[in-house]
Amino acid sequence: MERLWTVEDVAEYLGVPINTLYDWRTRQYGPPGKRVGKYLRYRAADVIAWFDSLDTDAA
Repeated sequence: MERLWTVEDVAEYLGVPINTLYDWRTRQYGPPGKRVGKYLRYRAADVIAWFDSLDTDAA
């Protein structure tokens, strides 16, 4: 079974502050995450797929 990523893991992978992930979540943007009790967790494959889907033409 694959280990779920924490908010810290995702922030490090994307190179953004943790607060940015929470802000994106309130705006329904960013990689999909799920609450596990009071914790937010992400599947690595979902984060990578979300990143790969971003517009590559953006400057």
